[in-house]
Amino acid sequence: MTVSLMRAPVLGAKFALPDPPPGLVRRQRLTGRLDRGAQGPLTLVTGAAGSGKTAVVASWARSRASSSSVVWLSLDEQDTPQSFWAHVVEGLRRGGAAVGGHLGDGSDPGLPVRIAAALEELPAPLVLVLDGLDRVRGPDVASGLRFVVEHAGPAFRLVVLGRSEPALPLHRYRVEGRVAEIGGRELAFTRSEAARLLQAQGGRPPDERVVDLLLERTEGWAAGLRLCALAMARAEDPFAFAGSAAAARQAVSDYLLTEVLAVQPAASRDLLLRAGVLGRVHPDLAAALTGRTDCEAVLHDLVRRHAFVEPVAGTRWFRVHPLFAAVLRGRLRSRQPALETLLHRRAARWYAAHCRTAEAVEEAAAGGEWPYAAAQAVRHLAVGPLLAGAAAAPLTSVPAADTATAAAALARMPEHTPGAAAGLVAAACCLARDDAAGCRARLPRAEQELVHEPAAGPAELLTLELLRLLSAPDPAEADRAARRVAELVPLLPDEERARHPEIEPLCLYGRARALLGDGRIGAAREGLAEAVRACGDGAPALLSRCLGRLALADAAVGALSAAEEHGTAALDAADGGGVPEEDRSGAAWLALASVAVERGDLRTAAAHLDRAAGHADTLRDPVLAAEHSAVRAQLEVAGGHWHAALAVLDAPRPPGPPGAAARLAVAHAGAALAHGDHGAALTALRAVPEALPARTVLLAQAHLAAGQSAQALRLIARAEGSAEATLPDRVRLTLLRAHCALLDGDETAARDRLLHALDTARPELLRRPFAEAGPWLRHLAAGLNGHSSAYEWVTAAAPHAADGMPVEELSPREKEVLALVARMMSTEEVAAELQLSVNTVKTHMRGIFRKLGVSRRRDAVERARDLHVI
Repeated sequence: MTVSLMRAPVLGAKFALPDPPPGLVRRQRLTGRLDRGAQGPLTLVTGAAGSGKTAVVASWARSRASSSSVVWLSLDEQDTPQSFWAHVVEGLRRGGAAVGGHLGDGSDPGLPVRIAAALEELPAPLVLVLDGLDRVRGPDVASGLRFVVEHAGPAFRLVVLGRSEPALPLHRYRVEGRVAEIGGRELAFTRSEAARLLQAQGGRPPDERVVDLLLERTEGWAAGLRLCALAMARAEDPFAFAGSAAAARQAVSDYLLTEVLAVQPAASRDLLLRAGVLGRVHPDLAAALTGRTDCEAVLHDLVRRHAFVEPVAGTRWFRVHPLFAAVLRGRLRSRQPALETLLHRRAARWYAAHCRTAEAVEEAAAGGEWPYAAAQAVRHLAVGPLLAGAAAAPLTSVPAADTATAAAALARMPEHTPGAAAGLVAAACCLARDDAAGCRARLPRAEQELVHEPAAGPAELLTLELLRLLSAPDPAEADRAARRVAELVPLLPDEERARHPEIEPLCLYGRARALLGDGRIGAAREGLAEAVRACGDGAPALLSRCLGRLALADAAVGALSAAEEHGTAALDAADGGGVPEEDRSGAAWLALASVAVERGDLRTAAAHLDRAAGHADTLRDPVLAAEHSAVRAQLEVAGGHWHAALAVLDAPRPPGPPGAAARLAVAHAGAALAHGDHGAALTALRAVPEALPARTVLLAQAHLAAGQSAQALRLIARAEGSAEATLPDRVRLTLLRAHCALLDGDETAARDRLLHALDTARPELLRRPFAEAGPWLRHLAAGLNGHSSAYEWVTAAAPHAADGMPVEELSPREKEVLALVARMMSTEEVAAELQLSVNTVKTHMRGIFRKLGVSRRRDAVERARDLHVI
């Protein structure tokens, strides 16, 4: 029995435009897309529950009320095909369409024809919005709507909202350009939109870190942001709330369980609960977790339904929204607490069988199988990628897991987990934390246990030697370990060897690192340059570390331009490779700080030192810690704070390699001489190898200050004959000869020596030796008649002078970038707005930081406003 269309009840409430939610954020980028879409016959807005579909389109419809006729129709599960068509006809009449009064009943196949004919006669544009069309069941609805869309005439516009796409020939409409689409990715809140939403909910501008944390957890999901904002408003510490995964999960749990999980078929619910344990799933992996054979079809159906599952582009993998995955895990734990562990262990074996070591390790650790996790890590040489920050080359189409996640999993391994593999993993975790001493302390136990394990093969032995190499305290031990690694690599299976190209650059880096620690700077520069060439594109974290240490070695010999180039390249490699902040080294920032000090740019040097101190290895690695203290002391001396400089250098620290000790002793002697304490300088220099030219230079300076010119000249002559003298050494030696000549009354010779020193230093803009030379140099420079311009470059820059202005003006593009950053836009949003790459934006930001003498986004914005730059 069919129901007459004229007798079907029509509810006026269904035509009411939904009220805007509290604190509605106007999203111009989406309303603009709707404006453009409404110029064609069909606009499709699809997204998950709570993605903001209704709010966005209702806001747009409200804004068009005065310029065109918009009819809103809200649909739900209670609507039948008959009631659907009854409401469509009534809505069209309300919009001014001359629809006849007797169109038959809802089953009449001629009904869409009559509606289309009526719409062809529209005198003005009419927009019909169908909110929730996917909730109306029945094939007649889709086929009838298709006819109306294709034959209604140019004045009719249809906007469809739903969690899934309607059964229309969208593939054809797309080819013909007849459909405009807004999907889940477009509906996701941007950083600036999220900030405005949080401000509307909280009544004040939110902390940038809170915005970033909530945006990361929700991935811009509108309902998630709103629910978290409401819960956060009641929290005592908003930042702690934003940083708590548990708090975010609790805020959205009821919504997701009711609106997403509960409405799925039983098979889909079961798969979601099991897949949620992992967060990312392959159909074959899902089959291993569920025992089902139709997992791929179920996963595609979940994607179509916008059930917070999306395909990973270019693969057969699927990804569950992180918040939904967390809610699903909580649900599984409350209903079947033992199942989660079982699922992790099944997943570990599936990953291991598919040569995905990082994922196998992560899942085994999550399942509490620590010996298995450690054995997988060692057997498949996961220590290499762990330390290099590289993903081993895949043998299958399975996406590589984040190496940092696997490293974090291994870092949780209990201290007394049995087995040689566990001992090697514990040592590797120490090294990953830049605790070389802790690594060395754990290797003897692992080596002893390897002797008693008959299954130990070349992978286990190679891991042992690689760890020994990378933690070696001296070059001789590093060389021995490197030779042993070279002997073991050919014993690996061919496919395993091909999967680990990081072994060669790691060995080169380990040897060069030991040379740098030993103070053999020239050999270290050569080794680090070779390691950089060997890194390729597959290990950005290791490449960044190699470049950072190469920049340090460059700075140590006075190759300031090379140091700046390599230091910047190190930062670019980390940015471009997406290296997590916690895995980055402070070496590049230290090198750039050293360059800035040598060039007299003290504000920039201080900012770079602060950035360096934010990286764990700066204070844990003895070489980097010594460099940090030495540059900090030089900075204090330049500011006239001798006591502060000596306090930095006298601070207790664990013993380091010879090169680090010499670096500190030279800095200590320099600070003591600047303070006029010649005795303290001579005492400090006892810790410096006699062959080091810097020691001889400082001794000559001390003797000259004590009035012993003859002895100073003998020392100068000895240092000048050293092939190890660096550019700063050579400039200081020339200045010392100039001072000696001046003291002997030969002002002409003194001026000649000064001009020679200036010519030597100018290519690298090396200013510090002149700044530290004393008043005699300024007096001598004042008498450079006819050559005064030769000295101008030393004082002309006056970086960050007292007026507070930056040494260089921001470029127009840098000002554009900074203006968008001031609007709380993310790096990605700035890049999209200016049509630049993300790496280009990051390069502009580093230039802004350098010019403004700051190290953080917020500080850059505040300083730019103080200077009226933006």
